[in-house]
Amino acid sequence: MALKKEYRADNTYMISTDTGDNPKLGAKVLSDGKESLFLDYYFGYTKSINSKSGKEVVRVDRRREYLSLYLWQAPRTPMERQQNKETLELAKKIRFERGQELLESVEGYRLKKNRDINFIEYFNTYIDNYTKKDKRMLYIALGRFIDFLNATPEYNKYAKRIKPEQITKDMVEAFTEYLQTRSIGEGAKSIYARFKKVIQYAIEHDVMTKNPCAGISIKVDDQQLKKEVLSLEEIEKLINTQPKGQNPNIRRAFILCLYCGLRYCDVKDLTFANVDYSNKLLKFEQNKTKGHSATSGVIIPLNEGLIKLIGEPRQPDNRDELIFPLPSYEMCLKSLKRWVKQAGINKHISWHCARHSFAVNILNNGANIKTVASLLGHSSLKHTEKYTRATDSLKQDAINSLPELKI
Repeated sequence: MALKKEYRADNTYMISTDTGDNPKLGAKVLSDGKESLFLDYYFGYTKSINSKSGKEVVRVDRRREYLSLYLWQAPRTPMERQQNKETLELAKKIRFERGQELLESVEGYRLKKNRDINFIEYFNTYIDNYTKKDKRMLYIALGRFIDFLNATPEYNKYAKRIKPEQITKDMVEAFTEYLQTRSIGEGAKSIYARFKKVIQYAIEHDVMTKNPCAGISIKVDDQQLKKEVLSLEEIEKLINTQPKGQNPNIRRAFILCLYCGLRYCDVKDLTFANVDYSNKLLKFEQNKTKGHSATSGVIIPLNEGLIKLIGEPRQPDNRDELIFPLPSYEMCLKSLKRWVKQAGINKHISWHCARHSFAVNILNNGANIKTVASLLGHSSLKHTEKYTRATDSLKQDAINSLPELKI
């Protein structure tokens, strides 16, 4: 979610949202299309006597410090957006450090942030302020950490309250082992990555002094495809099955993913502006890599069937209309599971399986690995190689399905 800018009369707006912040971080809009970041300090009130009226005058004692840091007011490119992100993170670190210095000079101490902090509440607050698309995974990570504490006799006393310094390397190691009993494939690794992200944030903001995750990792074979794959025959069965009351947008979107290899996070954001009807192309930027990869842009050729599946905007001039107005991921997944079951397909199919199925099926039909990598928007072939291994596995399964040869 983008920062809501509430401009004031002097062409500034505040970035700090916590009323307890002192100084507060803000920005002033400049005429050259940039914004200059500043800190506003509050030193209380000063009282004086007006020499003419003899009345007491109370004034707010404030001071402003410009940081010589600048944001693009309306970033247009991934590079400008990344620069804004990095500059804003630096400004927030400076704001925190200035606040510590102010406490030390005015009140005689530096705030020891970890003295009374409950890490579980801190984790929750981090999630509340998080704006990226993997927020759901952070909720899962926190839930798994709490489950782990509850399930481990040695640590269940911390299930409701645990101080940052009480999270030790031994505890983290036990947590990673617990995660691997709860999740299959890359799930445990992905959850642990979000947990480490919060730990790292706590370290950067002086909540923790040591990293209990240092040297502890969850390793998986990234080149092994662990999700189920729909064969061309199963895809045909799925298309020929239409459950009663099925959401047509979920149906159309999943079929497009099967034929184009899109992720859920990308297909849900597609608008008709992404479709070049005259050249029969679908063009979009991947949400997963937008702003930090040179290969985030993807171009996929469309055939007549896919053009028909996409359709046209209800109002010809409204190119910003969503192609597939989809409900939440959870609702889509529930609908997909019902659809797969009714089609008689006995596989655990998630939305992401459409992307894997697309890659494996076009490889099986003779596409070379570079073409597949380009269609999937992979930055290197190493991300695509797992699909070649999957096709070898499918070929072996096909041979093994033949009656046993007895000689």
